[in-house]
Amino acid sequence: MTRQLITFQLGDQVLGIDIMAIREIRAWSPATPLPNVPRHVRGVVNLRGVVLPVLDLRCRLGWGMTDPSARHVIIVVRVGEQLQGIIVDAVNDIVTVPTDQQQPLPDMGDTEAARFLEALATIDERMILILALDRLVDQPMLADAA
Repeated sequence: MTRQLITFQLGDQVLGIDIMAIREIRAWSPATPLPNVPRHVRGVVNLRGVVLPVLDLRCRLGWGMTDPSARHVIIVVRVGEQLQGIIVDAVNDIVTVPTDQQQPLPDMGDTEAARFLEALATIDERMILILALDRLVDQPMLADAA
């Protein structure tokens, strides 16, 4: 069995999201900040009449804050019943990952990033960190924000 992922960059790291969760990829547009939300929630944007919460993935993973520019993109994903936007540096490509090339994460203790990663995959000498989208968002907080 295989799985298709969209891969993208966060600094030097290559990460992947299951292609079935992705609704669109859009150019960076500034988010309207919201009061009293966690640091990784950059605000909201208007997506054709839908208020879309935008998460700073770098911050959520504990790798520092993103300083968004025109080269950044927002990947719109469906998590549960809600659309979310995540800020990434650049989108790479679509890869097909055979199940036997997916490996569980090594035991790294209770690190911030490990909580949000599902598995690792090696494709053409590249290590891809596979995101667990359902663990990435704070469901009650974002339901209130949107």
